[in-house]
Amino acid sequence: MKGKHSHANYKRERAELTKGQHPYAIVLSCSDSRVPPEIVFDESLGKLFVVRVAGNVVDPVTLGSIEYAAEHLHSKLLFVLGHESCGAVKATVDGGKFSPGIEAIIEKIKPAVAIARRKHPDAKDILPFAVDENVAVQTKSVLDQSDIIKELVEKKELRIATGVYRLASGKINLSPARMTN
Repeated sequence: MKGKHSHANYKRERAELTKGQHPYAIVLSCSDSRVPPEIVFDESLGKLFVVRVAGNVVDPVTLGSIEYAAEHLHSKLLFVLGHESCGAVKATVDGGKFSPGIEAIIEKIKPAVAIARRKHPDAKDILPFAVDENVAVQTKSVLDQSDIIKELVEKKELRIATGVYRLASGKINLSPARMTN
């Protein structure tokens, strides 16, 4: 948030990482170029296992990546990170005709938009609410679709946290009610 980053010794880190990776956290994030998780969280090489896809949606490929990091790399935290002004969520809110690839993303976001509209029927701008709900919907999708993740959470070997990144301030508004113990 302050525009200061920790010093990193990439040459040393790269040499160490040739032996293997042990990221402490998995980040499911939007592929938006304004929200690179390593910079957002001020982390260096090998610390985060980042899965990026437009709208931070969960499909079999993203879920498999998350499961791999949790089960095989023993990452202890899954952070589902949305961001304000998300183009994928905005496209879902606005509607229209899209290519099949984009439509597949929009289908994953539609439930979040429906929830936002139901909870905030008088909102002039539903987008911020839809972004928040999308984080919740995608987090629930991970738990609903993955017995591996569900079991690791139940055993308290994996925690899940969620938040929304604010582009202008660099702040992440955490969603504490959605965090697991």
